Amino acid sequence: MKEMYERFLRYVSVDTRSDDRSDSFPSTPGQKELLSMLFEELKEMGVDPDYDSENGYLYACLPPSEGCEKAPAIGFISHVDTSPDAPGKNVRPRLLEKYDGGDIQLCSEGRVFIRPSEFPEIMRFKGKSVIVTDGTTLLGADDKAGVTEIMEAVKKLSEDSSIAHGKVCIAFTPDEELGLGASRFDTERFGAVYAYTVDGSAFPEFEYENFNAAGARVYFKGRGIHPGSAKGIMKNALSMAIRLDSMLPEGERPECTEGREGFFHLESLEGDVSSALSEYIIRDGDADSFQERKKIFLNACEYINRLYGPGSCRVELKDTYYNMGPEILKERHLIDNAKRAFEMCSAEMKPVFIRGGTDGATLSYRGLPCPNLPTGGINYHSVYECACLDDMVKVRDLILNIISLYSREG
Repeated sequence: MKEMYERFLRYVSVDTRSDDRSDSFPSTPGQKELLSMLFEELKEMGVDPDYDSENGYLYACLPPSEGCEKAPAIGFISHVDTSPDAPGKNVRPRLLEKYDGGDIQLCSEGRVFIRPSEFPEIMRFKGKSVIVTDGTTLLGADDKAGVTEIMEAVKKLSEDSSIAHGKVCIAFTPDEELGLGASRFDTERFGAVYAYTVDGSAFPEFEYENFNAAGARVYFKGRGIHPGSAKGIMKNALSMAIRLDSMLPEGERPECTEGREGFFHLESLEGDVSSALSEYIIRDGDADSFQERKKIFLNACEYINRLYGPGSCRVELKDTYYNMGPEILKERHLIDNAKRAFEMCSAEMKPVFIRGGTDGATLSYRGLPCPNLPTGGINYHSVYECACLDDMVKVRDLILNIISLYSREG
């Protein structure tokens, strides 16, 4: 576990938060810094990496071992960026070698705690080694835990020639947190027939279904004039935006839904009387309900135009990703082999629906079926983020088990 921990510390020391305000790709220089670090480490392992420096993707392949040349090429993917939702510079991890099940004080000055009463999932780590933050930044386990686990699996394969394996492909992607991780991914350059993202949460969760997703930008055009002489003349763009939001079902918002239940989520609203902009995300676990949800939204926007006059409301609605479940189920062996691999780790696989998306959702619709493995962490995108070192080792072993199972198909 020591090598796993030291590797993880190296990776989280690099600030790789993505930035949705950036015009560059990757969106931040720290991502390229970590990719360069990974490039050099792979070379030291005797692996020949392929770095797409223009777009910020790192690919590498291990050729099949003798006798496994006909096995299908299997891949593993993680992203190097971390969420912009919390500070990510000067991460100071701390290892609790045996968590006792009580409150964890992260920051004495800020009185920041991980309490089982507030974060009950922490109890699954009782008696295990847990990595936490100092309460001022995120940890970066999403997805540097995944990166660490893949790299440790590659190291094991490169050092132990007795492990039979087919062609093993790995890739590290940028800007997944912005929904762009698969946007410039080269599946042919990657080289795998099937793949798994290593970007989930707690072990032994396994994810092969996710939301259908769309994003909407709504522009409101008002008419500003002095409030004292506004009667019959003023059209308040902010009032239009508020009216639109009030028309969407009250109980179908993120804070009111769970599981496969969809929602409308107002992410931002800015503007003034003359003009305003609302940004929404629309999610649903069912394909038909997803289409109906978009119709409800568009009808609400059209009503604003009827109420305030033509041209008052203009909407840009775009699908971003779809539920990968139907594509994964066409390749049922991806689920079956994952289940066996968990059993080889003495664990029972726990299928979980993703109330979001992954690179794998997009890649699955581009001909690379790609369900999601856990990383061993919880409370992602926050200063309460933590990772279980014991479970990170299990995920490395899970990857090696999957590789072993596919090697037998050659």
